[in-house]
Amino acid sequence: MTKEWLIGAVPVVIIFLLFMGINIGPILFIALIGALLYFTLNGQGPFGGNKRSKTSHEIKESVTTFDQIGGQERAKQELKEAIDFLKEDQLAKDYGIRPLKGILLTGPPGTGKTLMAKAAANYAEAAFVAASGSEFVEMYVGVGAGRIRDLFKEVKQLTEEKNLNRGIIFIDEIDAIGGKREGKQQKEYDQTLNQLLTEMDGMATNEQPRILIIAATNRKDMLDPALLRPGRFDRHIVVDLPDLTARKQILTIHFKQKPIDPKCDVDQVAKDTFGFSGAQLESVANEAAIYAFREKSPTITMLHISAAIDKVMMGEQTDKESTDEEKKRVAFHELGHAIVSEILRPHSVSQVVLTPRGGALGYVRQSPPKEQYLYTKSNIEEQIMVCLAGAVTEEIYYGERSTGSKNDFEQAMNYVHHMIDTGLSSLGIVTLEHLSKEQIQKEADAIISYLLEKTHQMLKKYDPVFHDSFQILLDEERMNGERFRELLHGNKNVKEIS
Repeated sequence: MTKEWLIGAVPVVIIFLLFMGINIGPILFIALIGALLYFTLNGQGPFGGNKRSKTSHEIKESVTTFDQIGGQERAKQELKEAIDFLKEDQLAKDYGIRPLKGILLTGPPGTGKTLMAKAAANYAEAAFVAASGSEFVEMYVGVGAGRIRDLFKEVKQLTEEKNLNRGIIFIDEIDAIGGKREGKQQKEYDQTLNQLLTEMDGMATNEQPRILIIAATNRKDMLDPALLRPGRFDRHIVVDLPDLTARKQILTIHFKQKPIDPKCDVDQVAKDTFGFSGAQLESVANEAAIYAFREKSPTITMLHISAAIDKVMMGEQTDKESTDEEKKRVAFHELGHAIVSEILRPHSVSQVVLTPRGGALGYVRQSPPKEQYLYTKSNIEEQIMVCLAGAVTEEIYYGERSTGSKNDFEQAMNYVHHMIDTGLSSLGIVTLEHLSKEQIQKEADAIISYLLEKTHQMLKKYDPVFHDSFQILLDEERMNGERFRELLHGNKNVKEIS
């Protein structure tokens, strides 16, 4: 009623002032400025965006379950345990357990952090409100802090409406508002973060409804220490890239509703997708189905899955028209990578491909025979040799390198710097910050020079394999790992030279 009364009264007042001969220009100007400030601070004006409705962040009902998330068994167990404290608060109290206030999910992109939060809400049978950290970033002081307060009000109102006694708030990309405070003049960010800290401090462990905050980030190192201390985000759960067993579970879930050929070996696909995230594995299954659809194939075959892996890993096949001389050079280059990889790490080569894809004119897809998380000096040197092998092969057969080795050299130098940083070089245990650029470059040059010569000597022995494989790769533009291994180990001339 007040709003309607004002709408009717304002024109009457303006007409009266005009009748009295009063200049209303300054009054209208001040009123306009006041209205703009009011609506901006409430998120309704042209600068503040649209004011969110009460249910703007609400995900009405989460249908995701933990069973639908492949792998991540440890992470799922820790998350379930934290929720059990919500569901069985009296039992937790009997044990003297202080219920957790916040759970921080960290890990690379695409590993399922958002899915985990949705599954947690389903498992908890709780009201679920989700928001992204970027929604709280505003140029006007106080707006972000107000939105944080609104978020906590929303989840409490939602629990009342649904007659629940617990709620979950999920904040994705929390590093957008929870970055380290370093004394810079970023008052809006500081106020938003301070408000979040205040709200978390105000969450009494015995109040109703009980609220649990789940946040996700790819950059835990950027977060302010005040967020990470016990009593706020009490538990930090790493949602990491899936291992072999987890990849098989994820692929099985995503292929379940697709017409996959019974001959398809999911175990082999899991091996071929080393280093893939859950999101990438879902994309592999989807792209394989698209390839089958294009060909009107009744089932998804291993050829479709192999093409999907290449697409997710390297990008879409391009229409680049290479000259015959370029194709020959690329064939030698990729065979060099494949030979060194297979000699140093048997059964690691999955495909040797001469078809342009993404930014590459050819590539070797490798599948490590075993998953390794701890590397010795020898392991890293082998990886560097695989990177250098393409350029060395070009030197052997063409007398010079080409620009196609640029990415190979970048990877090799990353491995070299990792060796130096981890104390595996001749410099011993050092801190990179305490070394000059000249010292680092001198050590890197020594390592690269030594491994270039070692790679050169190795590849010279396999000249017969190059000539056996070269024409096949040039004609067919693709060679699988098994066929390549037959050519590599079946050549008697190589055995004699070795």
